[in-house]
Amino acid sequence: MRIENGSMVTLKYSVSSEDGELIDPGEEPMVYLHGDLEGLFPKLQSVLAGKALNETVTATLSAEDAFGPYDRSLVRVEHAGRFGFDVEVGTQLEGADDQGQSMVFVVREIDGDRVTLDANHPLAGLALVFTCTVTAIRPAS
Repeated sequence: MRIENGSMVTLKYSVSSEDGELIDPGEEPMVYLHGDLEGLFPKLQSVLAGKALNETVTATLSAEDAFGPYDRSLVRVEHAGRFGFDVEVGTQLEGADDQGQSMVFVVREIDGDRVTLDANHPLAGLALVFTCTVTAIRPAS
């Protein structure tokens, strides 16, 4: 059987940066429905289409094909007193963008009373290298 739309696929995978830094060792297998563009990056699905059991592929996804470009408009600097509690680098805070859309901001930097918040995905702006081995394929039920 080969991977096609409607296949349930299990992958052993790892994700690295273009310079070889391991980002995700893929300790748990990834399971996705092929053709469902919500479950796995469309570009990676296109590379996996037609592959068979035990085949291994390596695919480099541009930032645009992965988590998108880094968006400076998603970075804000706020006064520390605005929060009403102490924040630390790495703290996640829920907030909203200018249109009222709910977002998660991460505290990236604290400089005196200035707190830098960032709502970009941590991997935004990075090209990612996926190494995937197909470990199971079955029709979706």
